[in-house]
Amino acid sequence: MKPRLRCLLGTDQLTVTEIDALLTLARRMDPNRPPQLLRGKRVVLLFYEPSTRTRTSFEFAAKALGAATTLITATSSSIEKGESLIDTGWTVTSLGADAIVMRHPNSGAPYLLSRYIPVPVINAGDGLHQHPSQALLDALTITNHKKRLKGLRVVIVGDVFHSRVARSNAILLSKFGAEVIFCGPPDLVPDVSATIAPGVVACHDLDAALQGADVVMSLRIQKERLAGKQISLEDYIAKFQVTPQRMKLARPSAIVMHPGPIVRGLELANEVADGPQSCMHEQVANGVKTRMAILATVLKAAR
Repeated sequence: MKPRLRCLLGTDQLTVTEIDALLTLARRMDPNRPPQLLRGKRVVLLFYEPSTRTRTSFEFAAKALGAATTLITATSSSIEKGESLIDTGWTVTSLGADAIVMRHPNSGAPYLLSRYIPVPVINAGDGLHQHPSQALLDALTITNHKKRLKGLRVVIVGDVFHSRVARSNAILLSKFGAEVIFCGPPDLVPDVSATIAPGVVACHDLDAALQGADVVMSLRIQKERLAGKQISLEDYIAKFQVTPQRMKLARPSAIVMHPGPIVRGLELANEVADGPQSCMHEQVANGVKTRMAILATVLKAAR
């Protein structure tokens, strides 16, 4: 990464060279034989929202590299007493934090914090905006199977409007020349979604989108977000659930992905979620390796 890009805030800030370097380093990382690159470092996990995969994998990644970790949540700190984001950032850096991994419900919060504190900030998800480490681990998973990103047809189906994962993936994949199709009902995939990055197309017909797909990435559907929409839960399942029958429209070598947590029987049929094309468990495992590479890079410990 460039010297001023000590922070990882979004995939839009990364060049193709920087992404390639992170993925190459991630492939070298072995959580079972950790390189201890961050011995003596302190990593603060500042999570204003609940998280299982992201928080745990960042914690495991930091500890595998030899760093000490401290978890701070909104309900178990001075945040609950009204402390501002910037004051919290200054507090933990004054206590000796070397890096802050941050999840926040407001878009742009990590960008704001990074302007005021002297240590790296890693965006672990901000509002509806970005989730760069997820996009990087997804790219690692895809290239483990496809060897390249250029020219791939990647279908991202579900609630794109509310998805920071969809945005981060579309921006990253488009940098490498992949074709990205956002698919879902118009309420969840507005046509303006195609303006997120070059090479992105919005589509409302899953069967058409899946034709010749190399990667099918389903997104979580929160049932409450369908309230008041033009599509019911039953209609969504009928039109947009990824089923074994629909997967036959994709390439035989297509892989299935999901950032989790999945709602079984809604976004994915069980046969697809647990089938031979599913890479969801691999994604989770790749999260530790990818986040090891991110932490090592932003803390300038990578050799």
